[in-house]
Amino acid sequence: MASPTRKRGAAKLAAVPAVGAAELATLKALEQKVLWLSTWMIHHANHVRPARDGLKVGGHQASSASLVSLMTALYFNVLRPEDRVAVKPHASPVFHAIHYLLGRQSRDKMMRFRALGGAQSYPSRTKDTDDVDFSTGSVGLGVAMTSFAALAQDYVRMKGLVADDQRAGRMVALMGDAELDEGNVFEALLEGWKHDIANTWWIVDYNRQSLDSVITDRLFARVGDIFRTTGWEVTTLKYGRRLEAAYREPGGEALRKWIDDCPNSLYSALTFKGGASWREHLKRDLGTTAGIKALLDEHDDDSLHALMTNLAGHDMESILEAFHATEKDEPRPRCFIAYTIKGHGLPFAGHKDNHAGLMNPDQMDAYRKAQGIAEGEEWEPFAGLEGDVQALRDFLAAVPFAKAGARAFPSAAVPVPERLEVPEARQISTQEGFGRILNELARGDSELAERIVTASPDVTVSTNLGPWVNRRGIFDRHKREDVFRAEKVVSAQRWAMSQEGQHIELGIAEHNLFLLLAAFGLSGPLFGVRLLPIGALYDPFIARGLDALNYACYQDARFMVVGTPSGITLAPEGGAHQSALTPLIGIGQDKLAAYEPAYLDELGEIMRWGFEHMQAAEGGAVYLRLSTQAIEQPDRAFDAALRGSVIKGGYWQAPPGAGAEIAIAYSGAVAAEALKAHQALIEDIPGAGLLALPSPDRLYRDWLACRGTGQASHVEALLAGLGPEAALITVLDGHPASLSWLGTVARHRIYPLGVDRFGQSGDIPDLYRVYGIDADAILEACAAACLAGR
Repeated sequence: MASPTRKRGAAKLAAVPAVGAAELATLKALEQKVLWLSTWMIHHANHVRPARDGLKVGGHQASSASLVSLMTALYFNVLRPEDRVAVKPHASPVFHAIHYLLGRQSRDKMMRFRALGGAQSYPSRTKDTDDVDFSTGSVGLGVAMTSFAALAQDYVRMKGLVADDQRAGRMVALMGDAELDEGNVFEALLEGWKHDIANTWWIVDYNRQSLDSVITDRLFARVGDIFRTTGWEVTTLKYGRRLEAAYREPGGEALRKWIDDCPNSLYSALTFKGGASWREHLKRDLGTTAGIKALLDEHDDDSLHALMTNLAGHDMESILEAFHATEKDEPRPRCFIAYTIKGHGLPFAGHKDNHAGLMNPDQMDAYRKAQGIAEGEEWEPFAGLEGDVQALRDFLAAVPFAKAGARAFPSAAVPVPERLEVPEARQISTQEGFGRILNELARGDSELAERIVTASPDVTVSTNLGPWVNRRGIFDRHKREDVFRAEKVVSAQRWAMSQEGQHIELGIAEHNLFLLLAAFGLSGPLFGVRLLPIGALYDPFIARGLDALNYACYQDARFMVVGTPSGITLAPEGGAHQSALTPLIGIGQDKLAAYEPAYLDELGEIMRWGFEHMQAAEGGAVYLRLSTQAIEQPDRAFDAALRGSVIKGGYWQAPPGAGAEIAIAYSGAVAAEALKAHQALIEDIPGAGLLALPSPDRLYRDWLACRGTGQASHVEALLAGLGPEAALITVLDGHPASLSWLGTVARHRIYPLGVDRFGQSGDIPDLYRVYGIDADAILEACAAACLAGR
């Protein structure tokens, strides 16, 4: 059971008790009750509640048990209302049990744990009704999220956007040791070091067991070093008070060495087997050591087992001492590595197969009796506890974490103008247009411009964020001059850094970008200040950060992500930098409104609407798929009706004739090819239509929402002018399935064109021809449709 190596930077524990004896006794009683409630909740879901589908419900009794002591100490003593917590996903039952005792979770939802309308399997901001700060579930993401939440808190505080009397909170992550297998954790660790984050606690539940097995001993010998290297203070909580006392007795040092050298797998096995097995191994290995016989003789098997499993992560005094020892120190990132036992206090503690294990009814009944809980009183908050129940109620009512009531802040909406300033250009790409629109915003002093914060994973210039950054600067807690400018080296970039900056430059790690967008996109409820974060990255690398994007949307974080350049239109870059599937991601991802405009006027209106959507009660995040392909801009009146149709997802660029037999529908950068094909087509079929689709996603969602309501959706209204046997030729620089669903709306014949295989290097004419999305390919599809329709 090797310890993380202790070097400079390791914290020293306080020498004085953190709480008085009465409060300590109360906390231990609540610890006992939290373990019971969390274990019973899982048991009830699996063995008591009727199972209609025959599936195992699950719930992770062992993983929950290992965090009970730490979470009891945190929520009932250490945390304050301003602190924010990401709970280890598998400790969700502990979280719900604690909030049940605090009066913030209902018995009904506990009884429906992992059922419809009940407490969620993993803490969820959007699905749970108790006080969830950060949703967790996909391991590692909630941990990293706290790092970026700390940066967001620094951002709003350093800009003076919060009230002077609003205290800074600690961003706390309760993490399983196996979460350190997730690469995104270390990406965030390094990024946090670059930005000098503070007020961050990561508490590692070091039970040394993962889903399938026992964790290798070598791993945590290095973990502490990794944290210290990136500026974290590391505190290791290894031995509880009873073991520390035993070490001071004769033979104690030999006992300590034996435990330190004990492989994780053997320690876990002996924990499961119990006192007799501990005794057997200690006699065999240390029987001749002075003092060991006396130690063994003074303990029966149960007492010896309790001693040998007295790890600090289950020792309330040791936990409180470690946490409170930091109170007078300067805010900084801190890692607490707490040795625990998976399944502590339950019959399968330590067993390598306990991750998915559940106590059987007989075991649960024996546990209930041991807790002094009468049958039928399993859900009673104080059943089985000795002492004054009213005193316990008074204690819970005074818990600092819950004393302030609601912890989610209201935040005022940021005004959005009726129109954004869209620069005029005869020929321009949507990517360049995006940069110019932001540049126009940066020129002014509107509240909208003040609340925008941009970020990019080392592609700021190549996604056209450069003009914004030149005007608004890079955020940094320390003022840093632009050395190239100071040295009079000519550069288009003026990248001064200071607390006034509004751009956050990240390393090339897409998970970090989406986690930053999630944290800044929750700044309203977390810190009371609404920010409007915009992140830009190459479109294909959305897939690389997809788990974090999904996680951000699941929390209902509000942000705008710009994927650019996109598609095979990024021709010379080749298949590794060309995207095809991202339009389908845009359609499929919940809480994300996806757009792929072709023209600058469309983009301006979409961005304006996007800033409102990011703030609307039923709104969400926004995804813009843009391109470097410059196309000629239409000379048209961009009136209210057209603006509304763009936001709804589609409009007729060239309306079809009555009962038209064919139409071309397109999205994004292929607009010029579609227009060219349409101009050729109407020479033979004058009534052919040209349908622009800036958002297949919005069209699709509206169509589904209107089904069965008797109300026509926008796409149904658009297609109503076509004849019943009409053909639709759809085309985009992306997967053809993104538009092929249009054929099911009114059962028109569909001829979908797009990119359904990896790209390659070339120029645009060659690649459009090879992948069948150029004007000639569109006309060939039109010809095939006309022939088939005869």
